[in-house]
Amino acid sequence: MLIKLLFVLVIAVTMVSCSSLKQLNYGNNKQPDPTTRAASGTASSKENKEIKFLEDISTEPASPVYTKVVSSGKSSGKQVSSPANNYLSRSYSVEKATGVQLKYAVLLNTEVEQLENNQLLEYVDEWYGTRYRYGGTTKKGIDCSAFVQSIYISAFAVSLPRTARDQYRFSNIISATEMKTGDLVFFNTTGGVSHVGIYLQNNKFVHASVAYGVTISDMFDPYYLKRFIGIGRIDKPGAKIK
Repeated sequence: MLIKLLFVLVIAVTMVSCSSLKQLNYGNNKQPDPTTRAASGTASSKENKEIKFLEDISTEPASPVYTKVVSSGKSSGKQVSSPANNYLSRSYSVEKATGVQLKYAVLLNTEVEQLENNQLLEYVDEWYGTRYRYGGTTKKGIDCSAFVQSIYISAFAVSLPRTARDQYRFSNIISATEMKTGDLVFFNTTGGVSHVGIYLQNNKFVHASVAYGVTISDMFDPYYLKRFIGIGRIDKPGAKIK
């Protein structure tokens, strides 16, 4: 009887010990709670799927950008417009230009806003295309020195001698590097000073050509470059325009 009682006690102790060990082992290797994992996954999924909207989106067109020229960390105060603004400015100039300005911008190979003496061009245009006539002084025909004489009296209120040779003597001869709009350009076409024109700009001069009448030519044209003599400047104290 005593043996059976001892056997029962041993079995009872063994079961209690195994139960304690099983709980301890489970505590050391405890797996994440499935409900916690599911809740976490759901929250993460909601965050990933959350739709975000961009703020402060404007449908207004961007304003032209102006930049300032900066020197030594300080603004110089000068503004540089964007290419778009340069284009708009030039378009405005062209739109406001007269027919004469547009015509001579093409003939002088320059832009309308770069024309240096629009009033002079107005006087020139009154004669443009007039045929050449040796000794002529009217719209029916005019020679080179008479044309220069007519333009100078109209544009600058200056009376010049009648012939190209006398106009050369009347002028102050200057270097070609000093040449300005309104200066006289002289050539040797038939011997000595025999041809004269008026310098405009961009290496172009206006004159009464034997072949084409009153026209615009380039000073670097081989024909004129070879026959070029010099540049004459006339004092214009009573000039209507500068």
